[in-house]
Order: sequence, then C-alpha cells, then structure tokens
Amino acid sequence: MAKKSIIINKLDNVAVALADLKKGEAYEGVTLAEDITKGHKFALRPIKAGENIIKYGTPIAHATRDIAAGEHVHTHNVCTNLNENLQYTYSPVDCALPAGRMRRVNVYRRANGDVGIRNELWVIPTVGCVNGQAKEIVETFKARYGEEGFDGIFTFPHPYGCSQLGDDHERTKFMLQKMVRHPNAGGVLVLGLGCENNQMDAFREGLGEVDGSRIKFLVCQEVEDEVETGVELCREIASVISRDKRTMMDISCLKVGLKCGGSDGLSGITANPLVGLFSDYIVSVGGTSVLSEVPEMFGAEQQLMNRCKDRATFEKAVKLINDFKDYFRANGQPVGENPSPGNKAGGITTLEDKSCGCTQKSGSGPVTDVVFDDGYVTAKGLNLLNGPGNDMCAVTNLGAAGCHLVLFTTGRGTPFGGFVPTVKISTNSELAAKKPGWVDFNAGAVLESDFATQLEALIDLVVDVAGGKRTKNEINNTREIAIFKTGVTL
Repeated sequence: MAKKSIIINKLDNVAVALADLKKGEAYEGVTLAEDITKGHKFALRPIKAGENIIKYGTPIAHATRDIAAGEHVHTHNVCTNLNENLQYTYSPVDCALPAGRMRRVNVYRRANGDVGIRNELWVIPTVGCVNGQAKEIVETFKARYGEEGFDGIFTFPHPYGCSQLGDDHERTKFMLQKMVRHPNAGGVLVLGLGCENNQMDAFREGLGEVDGSRIKFLVCQEVEDEVETGVELCREIASVISRDKRTMMDISCLKVGLKCGGSDGLSGITANPLVGLFSDYIVSVGGTSVLSEVPEMFGAEQQLMNRCKDRATFEKAVKLINDFKDYFRANGQPVGENPSPGNKAGGITTLEDKSCGCTQKSGSGPVTDVVFDDGYVTAKGLNLLNGPGNDMCAVTNLGAAGCHLVLFTTGRGTPFGGFVPTVKISTNSELAAKKPGWVDFNAGAVLESDFATQLEALIDLVVDVAGGKRTKNEINNTREIAIFKTGVTL
C-alpha cells in the first residue's frame, strides 16, 4: 500500500500529505484536525506562535499563532523569515561524489570543439521590429525547400533590441550573441532592421570570428526584398549544415540545466530530488549541471555556499545572492514575495519552503563555479547561474550559458519550452496522466517505485534526447525566449 504521508527529515515538526487526507484519520502518530490536501503540510506536534516551522530539517517559516497537532500548516498561520542580507560564513562540507557509470551519447561535434545535440537552422532577430520578417523567412523556406538533412528551421521572436539603455541593452546583445554561438544551431541567420540600437556591425564584432558559411547576416533596410534574400541565405546555410553527422561521445560532454516551474508540495519530495540525483550523476562522470533561479535559493543558500569548492567560489555565491536581494529592494519589493498562487495551491507556503525544495535539483555535489550575466559555463561540475526564477527568463539564461538541454520539474504543469530541448518532469502521477502532451517523464513514480530505478530511466531519457529524440515542447513547437530586463525603456 502506498504511503499517504511523509516526514522528510527527522528534525521536522510538519509532515507532508502524499494523498488527500481526511479529518479524524491518523498519520505519523497524529490525528488530523482537518482535511489535508495532497502536497500540503500538517503539524506533528503543537507549535507555539513565533516558533519556527521545520521542513527538510531547516526553518521554512515561523508560526503567526499557536498551531495544534494535526492542524493544516500553510499561509493562513505562518510567515516567512526572510528579510535583510545575511552575514554568511564559509563552513565547507565534504561533498565528494563516487564515480558513476559512463554512458555514451550520439551528438554533433562542432569544428571549434563544442558539442551540440541538435543541428538546427535558427533565424535570430536582433530587434523585435523584424519578428514578422523572421517568421515569414522561416515559413517560406520550409514551404519551398523543406527541412531534409537537418533538425529544423526556427526563429525566436522577442520585443527587444531598441530603445534600451545600459545593462538592458548590453544584456539583449549578449544573450542573442550567445544564442548565435550555441552549438545546437548548425547555422544561424542574424536578422536586423538597420536603425535599431542593437546595430549589426557592433553585434557582429562582438561575436568574434565565426564561420561565414554557417552564420550569415542580413539588414532588412539594405535590401529590396528581405524575405527572398533571407530565404536564399538560409538555403546556403542549409546546404552546409545538412552534411553534419552525429558521432558517439561520452555523456560527460553534456551541459544540463536544472529548472522548476509551477511547483507543488511534492516537488521537493519526488522530482527535484530525482533531478538532484541526476545532477550528481552527470557531475560524477565529468559532466556539467547548472542551477539558476537565484531568488529560489533564498532561505537555502547557506547549504549551497557550504558546498562551494573553495573560498573564492563561496565569495562569488555570496555576491550572487546579495546582489539579487539588493535588486528586489531597489525596486521596493520584499525579498520573500514568492511563491506564486499556483505554488501555494499545491502546498508550498513560503519562499524558504520553495527554495529548500528547489535547490534539491542541485544534488549533493560540490559547487565548482558561479556564473554571472555576461558569462558562459566553462567549468565542469555543478555551476550556479545568475538570473530570476521566471520560467522563460531562466530557461533562456540556461540555454544562453551553454546548456544543451534543461530538466524542468513541475507539479502544476506547463507547455512552455525554451530554445533548447526542455524536458518536463512531473512531480506527481496525476499530472503525467492528465497532460501527456506536456510531460516527458513522471517522477511521481518514485512513490510507487524507488529513486534508483527512476534515476536510470531519467538517464536513459537524457541519452535519447541528446541523440535526437524530440521533447514534448519540440513536438508541439513551443519554443520561446525571454530576456531579463531591469532598466529604462526609451
């Protein structure tokens, strides 16, 4: 018989319902004082007003009134502990990982040494004004020439590239440049208008040396028929990339992004711990995993900092956290303004609650580097990446930093996908059954099976996706980008 509740850590003073529970029933030695919805928490003992709520063995909130044993513990009777910047101490822990079993993946080896898991042709607008022309070029090309010999032609519209100042302008430019260089693209047509702030000459110069047979540039104002010219340039690119072939390499060549969105009370019990085991696996064989969503580290950051490989990395992690808290306060917003309504409905009460579940995606291995806005992941192992928790921004950041694919856990469900394959992992079996067109993997199965079995299945899926198996977002052609914006728009 499947368990109906769980105490995650022996220090906890709350348990989590793994199924809908009824008032008067007894679980974990406690008789419930009210109905408890799946994913939500109930008190294991009386909790006094002001006392910390302990989950995952760490405080996730404090009680705002006395809470009786068996009572529902949620937003109506607790409050976040988050407030100001903290003084962090570096207390390193031993987080060495045993070596895992190497697997092989069938990928594209690029001339510069990079590895891609797709061989796609991308049309990337430098400015939102030419989004329509980019779409027309793609559709005309597909109708005229098809996509034989490569993995498809796609464009990624966005509203930026002009009327931006300072960091926003630079971030738009850097993000698009990093997309142009991404190894999942066999070739790219960079499409500009001509009068925008994001000028093609400066954009091109910032790319450095590129292969002119694979990366081409078009300024729409400089030609009579930009669609016909763009289609012809794409045909030239396609003739080159269609000769690319996959080759077998160790799975350690992969960079895998870690993301959660639409979380619920089971995220930190099923899907996120499972992805954490995958992160440990890929790191143990010499590969790379990348954790972003900085605001969803708040409340769990000290554990991540203690896993930093050295003091210099720890100092970068402190800057990562405190800079993002400063960003919140500079805009007059509280640092604990999270979780979302959907998260709360699923049983997540405070940002600390969400963060302690979110950061489990990082596993237990050492943090080898911290990457900021204009950076690119180069260090093997677990990396922390600057950026918000917003799904579109975070997945765009992960892809632009060099991730080949993203493991995306969700308890509420989302059809979203980024410009790299976005593997949706459900936290519960009900979501997987309800949304098979969205979900690629059901981590809810760990409740009926075990983590070791499901980890092997997840590794198998990653191997298949790296080798060309399309994710649900790819099948549905749900491919979006969003560039994090913080400043002035003219």
